[in-house]
Amino acid sequence: MNPSTYGAAVELAPGLVVRGIAPPLPLSGFRLIAFDMDSTLINIECVDEIADAAGRKAEVAAITEAAMRGEIADFRESLRLRLALLKGVSEDHLLHVYRDRLRLNPGAAELVLACKAAGLKVLLVSGGFTFFTERLRQRLALDFTRGNRLEIAGGKLTGRVLEQSWGDVCDAPMKRQTLLDVCGLIGCQPHQAIAVGDGANDLPMMAAAGLSVAYRAKPKVREQAMVAINEGGLDRLLELFG
Repeated sequence: MNPSTYGAAVELAPGLVVRGIAPPLPLSGFRLIAFDMDSTLINIECVDEIADAAGRKAEVAAITEAAMRGEIADFRESLRLRLALLKGVSEDHLLHVYRDRLRLNPGAAELVLACKAAGLKVLLVSGGFTFFTERLRQRLALDFTRGNRLEIAGGKLTGRVLEQSWGDVCDAPMKRQTLLDVCGLIGCQPHQAIAVGDGANDLPMMAAAGLSVAYRAKPKVREQAMVAINEGGLDRLLELFG
């Protein structure tokens, strides 16, 4: 659905805005929910926290913020710039970020459990890194994940990502394609998918899904989503389903 056809925004409850839908919706009518990772399913931008070890967090975070606002149209270029600044960071620091800084966003576990109980498959698709997506897959018993694989040599980041069977970078088009591929794999149509994100990199995936959800998102993303959760946790999405 084109965002221009959603109609006027309606505040269903404080901090919960909907466009073009009339809750309650049947959760069982959906077959898949796809999450972005950084600042959506989890509380941090992992690349920014990794950069902290190199004393370059402010520089990397500025690039991340510009990319998420849509001011850097080429995600691949923004990732290349940030990765170059991570060269030499110890692999041990990745584990430190996961253990000490990464937290699930409020309501994330509850929403995942509710969706799985209703029979939905859960996909985590990220422009971030498999070091984190795979750990979250195990932690939350997710069905599918995709992310970028960091190249590590001698226990240190090289500043590059590795080629994988599907390509080299999980950017906005790849996020969209991953959602479509998983729909095909489980035998559902894209309109039976929910996509949750916060940045411009998520918009193509969100546009392909039957229900698009912006979680504490950038203005450009809030304006184009069918649901905007501006306050509270991810589990506020369940308010749409009665």
